[in-house]
Amino acid sequence: MTQSAPVDGRVGVAKTYKLYVGGAFPRSESGRSYPVHDATGALLAHAALASRKDVRDAVSAARSAFGGWSGATAYNRGQVLYRVAEMMQGRRDRFADHVVAAEGVPREQASTLVDAAIDRWVWYAGWTDKIATVLGSVNPVAGPLLNWSTPEPTGVVGMLAPQSSALLGLVDVLAPVLATGCTAVVVASERRPLPAIELAEVLATSDVPGGVANLLTGRATELGPWLAGHAEVQALDLTGAPEELSADLERAAAETVKRVLPRPATEADPMRPAGIARLRAFTEIKTVWHPVGR
Repeated sequence: MTQSAPVDGRVGVAKTYKLYVGGAFPRSESGRSYPVHDATGALLAHAALASRKDVRDAVSAARSAFGGWSGATAYNRGQVLYRVAEMMQGRRDRFADHVVAAEGVPREQASTLVDAAIDRWVWYAGWTDKIATVLGSVNPVAGPLLNWSTPEPTGVVGMLAPQSSALLGLVDVLAPVLATGCTAVVVASERRPLPAIELAEVLATSDVPGGVANLLTGRATELGPWLAGHAEVQALDLTGAPEELSADLERAAAETVKRVLPRPATEADPMRPAGIARLRAFTEIKTVWHPVGR
């Protein structure tokens, strides 16, 4: 737990967590924070309340990191993502503590959710060097030409993470984006940010280059419009968007011709089997024509 229980009348000091931007942990530009409570209402910690400027800084970091991350070999990206899973395994008990506090589930169920999140990360790490084979093709054409199609990463993806599944749901939206070579700016669950903050600490101490994944805590209603309207965000995942805001965010994204993964009508079961739909969601198919001599 983040805040220790009173001992001899003393109240422990609640930690104030920071953002994760560009591989570092800055305070919010606004200087704001907000209290984070567990399922019983007890104070756990304070989290940074990100602002518009923090969104801009995170997008800039993601844009700067995109060339190196998308240009890395698929095998290398897989190794890096697998290292994240290794680090998560080493912090399994801490993740379980956070899930218990955030979601109010029994310890055994929390451990199951953490194990599923680690397994999900490993699953997507294994796809990095297989995506091109599954989504690409050699196309028959009439003429002395070789024609083939191959997937390429879309770019910077802005994401509103699921609000209730604070760890497994977050991994489910973040891991496939990184696996395809995109970079990410994620707005974590507002009421349950601590599992995401723990994941940010894992990312910072693993081999993921700074700026590839950027994690903001705060209000989706405040940060979502800035992500949707930012010209250097190429795609938007509205999985965790508030229902009343999702249509406005889609309209804002259309102004800069973003690819949008809409908010689902009902929140998906985080324990469902993983699929490649999210790997397809933020890739572009490039087709190449090459003359073939006779």
